[in-house]
Amino acid sequence: MDYKKFGNKYFVRLDKGEEIIGKLKEFCEEQNIKLGWIKGIGAVRQAKIGLFEVDSKVYHTKELKGDYEITSLLGNISTKDGKVYLHLHINLSDDGYKTYGGHLDSAIISATGEIIIESIEGSVDREFNEEIGLNLYKF
Repeated sequence: MDYKKFGNKYFVRLDKGEEIIGKLKEFCEEQNIKLGWIKGIGAVRQAKIGLFEVDSKVYHTKELKGDYEITSLLGNISTKDGKVYLHLHINLSDDGYKTYGGHLDSAIISATGEIIIESIEGSVDREFNEEIGLNLYKF
């Protein structure tokens, strides 16, 4: 991983073999980023994505292995219990141009990841909401 900072924006390069969420969380902790946006593109060799079923409050996951282009990586940075919390969604395209999308649980970079992080001053914490079954913003 390497990066360059421009004001409150960071251009981050993730390298082959790096896991997206772990590396970005580590980066945000090192840079003391507690609130912001993440967007990116790149390529992965495996990913685990998910979908939350609202009525049953069950989280379903799908593992993907092979060559996938990241057609869109979007998410936000907040905190939970005072620690960096990333909420990322991803769209991936395979060699047949079929796309998959959902909540990003994990993904390993196959070539590169080109990520832009916009840091926002302040912090917003999250807490688990029993009714919904998710960690929601706590204002």
